[in-house]
Amino acid sequence: MGGEAMTPEADLATLEAALEATWPPLAVDELSAPGWRLRDGGGGGARVSAATRLRADADPDAAIAAMRAQGRAPLFRIRAGEEDLDAALAARGLARRDETLFLVAPAERIAAIEPARGVRAVEVRARLALLDEIWTAAGIGPERRAVMARAEGPRTVVMSRTDMAVAGVGFVAVHGPVAMVHAMVVRPERRRQGGGRGVLRGAARFALDHGARTLALAVTADNAPALALYGRMGMREAGRYHYRAAAETAAPTNKERRP
Repeated sequence: MGGEAMTPEADLATLEAALEATWPPLAVDELSAPGWRLRDGGGGGARVSAATRLRADADPDAAIAAMRAQGRAPLFRIRAGEEDLDAALAARGLARRDETLFLVAPAERIAAIEPARGVRAVEVRARLALLDEIWTAAGIGPERRAVMARAEGPRTVVMSRTDMAVAGVGFVAVHGPVAMVHAMVVRPERRRQGGGRGVLRGAARFALDHGARTLALAVTADNAPALALYGRMGMREAGRYHYRAAAETAAPTNKERRP
């Protein structure tokens, strides 16, 4: 589990709370299926659209029926310790997908890493069409950008650039002691030039400025280039989850694009 990277602020419950607060769904329903939190992601991907269990005795069939009644295909996020739920959903024909890792590191450590030569990170306080174009090209369309606008608390967009061009971009938001990085993209023509490192350093500085000691993100386990970058930056696994989805589920995945 990469325990050496864990801080007292980065236990799984805290990371789960930060994930929900910094990448929030459009609406949450806890009444239609007792013991479940059903999410309407507004088209913003699986992370904001998946149901999660609130009680160990909650009936998965009730959640499946409620999601279908709402016109949505059943989609669940399975967390540590929910092996029984995973098995129950598998028995009902829901397919496993998108093994996802929580990665964490002390923000102070990330902020202290030397930048690549000629690369700097800046906060973007105004809406720039170029950044929307970069996100769109990486599959982060208007619905996912709307998720960023819903996040409460301190938040910003960090851009890494050289004197000549934008290299990378990412969204960071703070919830309590944790700053979560989302929607991190490095432009294909600028890869391996320090753009991803620049975004993470900028995010770490933002975290520290707003009282967060832990920098965290979630990334799919099969994204080798992203994992290599985060590993070089000293980020370590602090937990994982995956999804169970009905065959008709059309919600986009949460795969972070190659950094």
